[in-house]
Amino acid sequence: MLLLIGFFTRCDANKQQNIKKIADTSISATNTTVNASAEWTQKTPIVGANKMNELLPKLHNKRVGIVANQTSVIFKPDATYTHLVDSLVALKVDVKTVFSPEHGFRGQADAGEIVKDGKDVKTGLPIISLYGKNKKPFPTQLENLDVVIFDVQDVGVRFYTYISTLHYVMEACAEANIPVIVLDRPNPNGHYIDGPILEKEFKSFIGMHPIPIVHGMTIGEYAKMINGEQWLANKAQCDLTVISVDNYTHQTHYSLPIKPSPNLPNDKSINLYPSLCLFEGTPISVGRGTNKQFQVIGTPEYFLKRHLYSFTPKPNPGAKNPKHNGKECNGYNLTKEPRLSALNLEWLLEFYKTHQQFAPKTPFFNKNKFFSKLAGTDKLQQQIESGMSEAEIKATWEEGLESFKKIRERYLIYK
Repeated sequence: MLLLIGFFTRCDANKQQNIKKIADTSISATNTTVNASAEWTQKTPIVGANKMNELLPKLHNKRVGIVANQTSVIFKPDATYTHLVDSLVALKVDVKTVFSPEHGFRGQADAGEIVKDGKDVKTGLPIISLYGKNKKPFPTQLENLDVVIFDVQDVGVRFYTYISTLHYVMEACAEANIPVIVLDRPNPNGHYIDGPILEKEFKSFIGMHPIPIVHGMTIGEYAKMINGEQWLANKAQCDLTVISVDNYTHQTHYSLPIKPSPNLPNDKSINLYPSLCLFEGTPISVGRGTNKQFQVIGTPEYFLKRHLYSFTPKPNPGAKNPKHNGKECNGYNLTKEPRLSALNLEWLLEFYKTHQQFAPKTPFFNKNKFFSKLAGTDKLQQQIESGMSEAEIKATWEEGLESFKKIRERYLIYK
């Protein structure tokens, strides 16, 4: 409630009444005292979506589009929340269109699954998918809008496609002369930077920019980098506003209250994701089709010598046809591993060596070069195949990482 008090005093009576609606339904819990709210704001990261005193004036008399999914929520001190779209509609903000990224507006589609346009059952608003053939909003989809809000929880990894959606939204809005407001959220992997820098030959929707696998920026900071480095087509500049997170630094350990996609169900999976996703370009399962997605790794081809763990992938809401569907996989359960502050290549190197020993006739790296798209370079595959150690491989990343850190520094909001 304290977030809105200053704004209340500057509003006319009708506006006060409308803003009180969103305060009552979207931000402050019933019977929560001012002191309790103050304690909450001092200790807890306050995401951009909660800072209505900054957002609402920018939406006054504007036709609004929102890029959102299941993570686009406004939190309450009692740990409950309401969806940003629902809250703005309740406030009578003129929301015209919802754009949804990979996995859809409610976050239920598989990775890579085409998400169709539709209508939100709750609000009746049209939903335009930005995943599939239409990754960039068409001019006709923007022509009745005055401003676009982007509010999606990211996990700070280059191949997590929400930052690619951010790029295309900024690009389309720059071309249409429409401002973009990014409501910032903490990066759960914001405490480190690691990985090879993407080479332009391997640019794709799972890696569009010359950054490492783990970039150490919030999505708001990343939007500033896209603009500042002139990565948009024709070096266009987007009219960008970032509403920042309060009570946050890159070392803040932030636990996501809502899973950002179907196969990242908890903090452990999110922390392991940057290291384990490289296995997606190999025959090794990362636990899709289980309840330990991105927390277990294994294959039905052979047994590993230590820490053996078995699991059997089966269709579930996050994977309709998982890798090795119905086959028992042998490998590791990583749920007890310490929190990572760097990419771990040891598991990848061990599986590669074991694969060469027990299944040498079967390629370890998929022929579609998906592994190199994830890595952002074909050098990592070559280094693994040549027998380089993790330390030797990481030494080749150092020069690129140092250059990136200098660029990154220019766009940091949370120093």
